[in-house]
Amino acid sequence: MIQIKEVSRPDYVLIQQIAHQTWPHTFRHILSKAQIAYMLDMMYSISSITEQIEQKGYIFLIAGNEEKNLGFAAYELNYEDQPKTKLHKIYILPEAQGLGLGKLLINYITEIAKQNQNKVISLNVNRHNAAIHFYQKIGFKKVTEEKIPIGEGFFMDDFVMDKNLSSSSC
Repeated sequence: MIQIKEVSRPDYVLIQQIAHQTWPHTFRHILSKAQIAYMLDMMYSISSITEQIEQKGYIFLIAGNEEKNLGFAAYELNYEDQPKTKLHKIYILPEAQGLGLGKLLINYITEIAKQNQNKVISLNVNRHNAAIHFYQKIGFKKVTEEKIPIGEGFFMDDFVMDKNLSSSSC
């Protein structure tokens, strides 16, 4: 039985651990080891996670069973003061991918978005990430592309994908 819960301060290290287990696997064919290390430090240091939650208003969820935490997601309601939920992050441990956990987390966030009168869920995904097919399968559509400089000469080279909540379900 999978359980989803909102993280609290003692869980920040769990987010960091899952990120460090998923990123090298997820991005090994897309990003250099140097960029993976840089981005993990930039986004998943405890101070960065703390800032994302306590200052930027991201809501992190952790999902798992009785034995293990298997993945996490982070979202923000009313993104940029619009009726839009931004899915900032979703990562599932490699051994738990394909079991429906990603869809479960997105469905959970979709219900929260709808309860808060948000009409769209938006996300960025690396244009070479195989997860694009998963997102398309559950109703996301590519709306634009972004190349975002993140420092040290690195970029996030992404598709922006949206899912309209008024006419769809996962």
